[in-house]
Amino acid sequence: MALLETLVVVLGVALVAALSVFAKTRLFPVGEDEEPREDVAEYIAMMVSVLYAVVLGLCLVSVWETRSAAAGHVQAEASALHQTYLLADALPLAQRQPVRDAARTYASHVVDVEWPAMAGREPLDAAGWTLLDQLRRAGEVTRSDRVSEQIAAQEILAQLGYVDDARRGREAAAQERLSPVLWTGLLIGGVLTLAFMFLFGIRRSATHVVMVMGLSGFIAFTVLLIHQLDSPFGELLGASPDAFTRYFR
Repeated sequence: MALLETLVVVLGVALVAALSVFAKTRLFPVGEDEEPREDVAEYIAMMVSVLYAVVLGLCLVSVWETRSAAAGHVQAEASALHQTYLLADALPLAQRQPVRDAARTYASHVVDVEWPAMAGREPLDAAGWTLLDQLRRAGEVTRSDRVSEQIAAQEILAQLGYVDDARRGREAAAQERLSPVLWTGLLIGGVLTLAFMFLFGIRRSATHVVMVMGLSGFIAFTVLLIHQLDSPFGELLGASPDAFTRYFR
């Protein structure tokens, strides 16, 4: 969802809430001799608001940690792959270019094929692992009399181990979802918080409209923010493939 669409949704929710206040004021006005129990309503509204704030905070922390972990896996994977590319200079001459080509092919596959799939929450196929196995085989040194080449080959295998671990973490992060229980509490809590705004007999309708619009718009913005962060590799707030493109493009 683009930023403009997010703003349109927030404004739309606020306008619907404003129209609801006008309808409530016209259809069910507060009588002159009516004494609303605002003390009880204020207490209940306060408790609902506090509980809803807890749910909001829990959701935000959850999706932000997932997004941060995804970005960390991407950075670690790209960095280890780049180190593998650089270490190819210490390999036997016949193996240098195959290792470089295999590293570039893997990076291109991650950016061009896997990233759109992760952004669309689609499962990844085994092609990436196949390319990583090809890179590992290209970096193997079976016969060499030079100690420096043997050390470079061992270091390449170690870096590819880091790539393997980071890739597994990236795939796991791409499948992470906010719990449906939290989503339910998030939506129900937002509705209840806004519904309690109608319990107060505020006679100045303009003030009531501004209060409801502000609260509903901010709640809608927060929920949409959580929705965007719930996609660790989404287009708007998700982790980007810049680490790969910076090293290999």
